[in-house]
Amino acid sequence: MKIASDARHAYGYDDLPGLMSLMTGDEKHGPAATSTLDVLWVLYDRVLRVTPERQDDPARDRFLLSKGHGPMAYYAVLAAKGFVPVDWLPGFGSYDSPLGHHPDRLLVPGAEIGSGSLGHGLPIAVGSALGLRAQGLHDPAVWVLIGDAELDEGSNHEAIAFAGPAGLERLHTVVVDNSSASHARPGGITARFEAAGWSAVSVDGRDHDALYAAFTAAHPGRPHVVVARVEPKNA
Repeated sequence: MKIASDARHAYGYDDLPGLMSLMTGDEKHGPAATSTLDVLWVLYDRVLRVTPERQDDPARDRFLLSKGHGPMAYYAVLAAKGFVPVDWLPGFGSYDSPLGHHPDRLLVPGAEIGSGSLGHGLPIAVGSALGLRAQGLHDPAVWVLIGDAELDEGSNHEAIAFAGPAGLERLHTVVVDNSSASHARPGGITARFEAAGWSAVSVDGRDHDALYAAFTAAHPGRPHVVVARVEPKNA
């Protein structure tokens, strides 16, 4: 698939595989990247109120990629939406490329956090939601994407336990479930969040309409989690 580098080119979902194919570096986490592709696209195309022109606007929505150890899909979506130049993609993972194997918020336009180490994103998202509330900024939403394996990390469970009783209504978590957690049982992810007072829903992580409906579901007074089920990592 040939991808144009013209900044005026309008990219769609069907262009994403071609954009990802431009990143030919030594990527160790291919399944981690492809498992997030549909979630990322629906968020950036239909939900998040952030654009390249608004990436420093205090009123913007914040998206935090905690599952940062397979960022090719993230970079492809950022390129498709104009945050980063498409011409950066072929250099992915090289010595002088801003697009590293873990995103760096100082180098990647639109990236809110540096990520890749498991277990950090959800606690940072909780702090971000608290900080916005303390500043009187009640409209911006905070979104964080984590992997099911990250729920093996205790730091996430502390964040889950805090956010529900704190009533962090502007906090949204997406768990991409590709059956890679060491400590898991069917339905256990949604049950864990619900027990802590969250609004929770589980959907097909490849169904764009189902994802959009889940992302935009009302959850007054509570944080919200969407468990996006995709094919098992080792299938």
